[in-house]
Amino acid sequence: MARIRSGGLSANRHGFPPPSPLKLLVLCCFLVAFASAAVAFSQSSDSILPGPKPADTPAQWKKWIGDYGGPFNVYIVSDTDGKILITLRTGTENSTKYRLLEKIPIPDLPSRPSKVQGFQFKIGMDGSRELVAGDVRNRQLDYGVDSGHVARIHPTRPIADVRREALAATPPAEKGPFRKPDLAELAPLDPAIHLDIRYATSDDFLGTPVYTQARAFLQRPAAEALLRVLRKLEPLGYGLLIHDAYRPWYVTKIFWDATPPEGKIFVADPAQGSRHNRGCAVDLTLYDLKTGHPVEMPGTYDEMSPRSYPDYPGGTSLQRWHRDLLRRAMESEGFTVYDYEWWHFDYKDWREYPILNIPFENLKAYSN
Repeated sequence: MARIRSGGLSANRHGFPPPSPLKLLVLCCFLVAFASAAVAFSQSSDSILPGPKPADTPAQWKKWIGDYGGPFNVYIVSDTDGKILITLRTGTENSTKYRLLEKIPIPDLPSRPSKVQGFQFKIGMDGSRELVAGDVRNRQLDYGVDSGHVARIHPTRPIADVRREALAATPPAEKGPFRKPDLAELAPLDPAIHLDIRYATSDDFLGTPVYTQARAFLQRPAAEALLRVLRKLEPLGYGLLIHDAYRPWYVTKIFWDATPPEGKIFVADPAQGSRHNRGCAVDLTLYDLKTGHPVEMPGTYDEMSPRSYPDYPGGTSLQRWHRDLLRRAMESEGFTVYDYEWWHFDYKDWREYPILNIPFENLKAYSN
């Protein structure tokens, strides 16, 4: 069979000429664009959703959501799929076990005993809420959170003494090489980044300011990643509320020295330095773009309790949904949540930066 020729190019076995270089170029551009669109879709706002957004818990039940009893056997009252769950938590933070005991239809009144285990919700003589199991009355735990939703502790020593010692101390020596620090101030980057720097006020867990200025900084790659997180959250109706970011080393030492032993898992050891000290950690939450109000989470910022754990099964369905949305958004841009704090995220490159001990007033403000 004679070979068919067209324009000097050999035809394939079906008799059609091979595509021209121009057509190949157009095809390649199309494939690249398609691949880019696929990646963009996979990283869109919808891809970070932790499932359909649940309705909030009915008012008659919401005040009963919480932990009861303790310290080692705790009943967790939560809700999911239209039911109230009672889960038993046993052990410590290093060996925690959960066992579902009861599911109660939400239309049932809180004061009505459940049918299987005999649980009953009652108001105690002092006005506290109690979960009664048999003849044992388990009080609702507040975990040191005050009426203003601020978590508090009792410092081990006067903060003035701790601060004086911390300012005179020296950060641990490190071996480099490290990247040159390039701290970017967060607030000027986008109007949807709001600040609630508790450590510059008395509304922090120590009850006294430790920062001289209410500002927040991150190393520039981490700050740019945070902006990408914001871009994914805005179409869903949320902005970012920053509680803390770069933290001078001396503040880490104040936190460590002032915190009782049982709270040490929530603060960094100054002998090792904090990822906050490197400008690669951020404490944050979500706020509603329409109202400007922070969303509810299962636990309060800086609360030293199991409710702070990212996998804590309690709280309301909507609180857990918001917590998981924040985590999925942050992890999609290279951040990792801290095991004991739903609000604390470390950027992937934190090891590449040194521990810093520069007060805010000595940092040059950055803006686009």
